[in-house]
Amino acid sequence: MDKQERIVEHDAGARAVRRCEELGCDPYSDMRGGLYRPYLGTAHKAAAEALRGWMQGAGMSVRTDAAGTMIGRYEGSSANAPALMIGSHIDSVWNGGFYDGALGVMLGVECVAAFARRGLRLPFALEVVAFGDEEGSRFPLSMLGSRAMAGKAVGDVGQMRDRNGTTLQEAMQGVGLDVGRMGEARRRREDILAYLEAHIEQGPVLEHEDAPLAAVSAIAGIQRFYIRVQGQAGHAGTVPLHMRHDALTAACEMVLGIETLARAHTADFVATVGKIDVHPGAVNVIPGSASLSVEIRSADAACLERAFLQVQDLVQGIAERRSVGWEVRDHQTFAPAPCDGRLVDLLRCGIRAEGMADHVLVSGAGHDAMMMTDWVPTAMLFLRSPGGISHHPDESVIVADVQAAFDVMVNFITHLPEVLDISATQGTVA
Repeated sequence: MDKQERIVEHDAGARAVRRCEELGCDPYSDMRGGLYRPYLGTAHKAAAEALRGWMQGAGMSVRTDAAGTMIGRYEGSSANAPALMIGSHIDSVWNGGFYDGALGVMLGVECVAAFARRGLRLPFALEVVAFGDEEGSRFPLSMLGSRAMAGKAVGDVGQMRDRNGTTLQEAMQGVGLDVGRMGEARRRREDILAYLEAHIEQGPVLEHEDAPLAAVSAIAGIQRFYIRVQGQAGHAGTVPLHMRHDALTAACEMVLGIETLARAHTADFVATVGKIDVHPGAVNVIPGSASLSVEIRSADAACLERAFLQVQDLVQGIAERRSVGWEVRDHQTFAPAPCDGRLVDLLRCGIRAEGMADHVLVSGAGHDAMMMTDWVPTAMLFLRSPGGISHHPDESVIVADVQAAFDVMVNFITHLPEVLDISATQGTVA
């Protein structure tokens, strides 16, 4: 492909948005009056078939892998060339928004179509991947498709059940897949050049900065755990305040202490207590025990480790002062996922080339891209989320932002050979 040629398609963004909106309605949702598209459900199967048609119309051959991920491929200038993957997910949370995940897939389709319409071949293939399960909204394991593709361990998942009692094994059988063969979804590292994911920000930062787009430098790691506080239940009317071992008041002080600790950290560090369970939970009984969920996130692994220890020190001090017991349960760790610096810079160059301010963000939310970063060079492009709203029916995008994202992605694809030092940068006519 001639390096001087610039692909211009003014309606690509609007078309990507329309297709997301089309997938937000019957038969592409398993709930009435809103969007719910769980992995391997009826709506997911219908959406995959619609997507298959769009991929084929864009010039791609299409297949479904052993984990239910749909893969569209547009060959490069030589047979069996490694591929740049452009992907995201097509499942949704209950009563979710139209653009979370799906927009990144539709933008990938638009990028391939733009090259195919001109008969242009690159020194690498283009693949659009639509993961079937990122949200974990049906079975209790998220990012199943991207885990399998990247060769991450998924464990013995066949007997996981959804809320209706259907096992993953049964759900996969229903669409002609075999859970025992899920490992066949793993791709060879040498067959993948890089991974690019476009996604709505799902937060308010870009809107606050009046910025349409941002390159993502990393996806935050997570430490997630529960703190169980053990006090002593008693009659609310007969036990004096100074003699109480109130688990709930201790837990409340811990919540506020964790918030104060988080505010003292760096800007990309956040801490959230999202759930508190209290027992016995009666209006006239002093709470005897309380359990609170704690989640801390940062792109800095060392920061996460320090913060986890600081939370424990904080909790211990409060527990000793209030004469209650405590313990940490169900501790889970998800490592930070840094994007490839070369690809981050390439996205930033593309953003500047469109006349926009150069913004770089850390993603606080998890994405399929975090399964890729330690496997292949990975980049993410964020689009502004009006109102900072996501996982909600009011989730929206601005068509001009989507068009700008398309332009930046085409620039990324065009200049990728220079960044990764790929030979034969002159493409051929199909």
